[in-house]
Amino acid sequence: MRKHIFGRQLQRDTNERKALFKSLMGALIINESIKTTEAKAKAVRGYVEKMVTKARKNADETTRMLQGQYTEPVLKKFIEDVTPRFAKRPGGYTRIIKLGNRLRDNARMVILEWVEKPVKVDIINPENKKNVKSEKAEATVKIKNEKKSKEKQPKKEDKKTKAASGKPSKKKSEKKK
Repeated sequence: MRKHIFGRQLQRDTNERKALFKSLMGALIINESIKTTEAKAKAVRGYVEKMVTKARKNADETTRMLQGQYTEPVLKKFIEDVTPRFAKRPGGYTRIIKLGNRLRDNARMVILEWVEKPVKVDIINPENKKNVKSEKAEATVKIKNEKKSKEKQPKKEDKKTKAASGKPSKKKSEKKK
C-alpha cells in the first residue's frame, strides 16, 4: 500500500510522470501560462516554485543544475526573464485560475500562470514624443473620410455592364455604318 508518500502519481509510472512535469514546467516558462487539469497544475506548482526560489538565491548553481533538463531557450528565458520578476517576492510565484469542467471527460480544467506578468519597457525618444491616442484618432478619422468620399463618387460602368444594359458602344455602331 502507498500510505503517507509525498507527491501525486497521476496514474503514470515514474519516468512518464517526470517527463510530464518537465514538459509542463517548460511550457509554463515559455508561454507564461498553461491550460491543464487541476491535478496536474497542483502537482507541478510545487516544483516550479522551488525552482524559482533556488534560482533567486543562486542563479549560477541553478543554471548548472537545470542545463541537463531543459533546452537552451527555456533556460535562458527562465534565468533572464522569469527569475528577476520575483526578486522581492518571498513565495507564491504561480496562480491557478479555475475554468470549469472539460466536456468529454468532466475533468476540472485550470490555467496555471505566473503571478507577475512580464513588464514591457518602451524607450521613448524625447524628440519624437507623440500621444498614441491622438495618432489612432487621426487614423480613424482619415479612414472615415475616405469611405465617405468613395460613397459620393459615381460608379464607373464597365464594358460588360454597358453590354448587359442593351446600349451598344460607339465603336460597334460606327462599324455597322
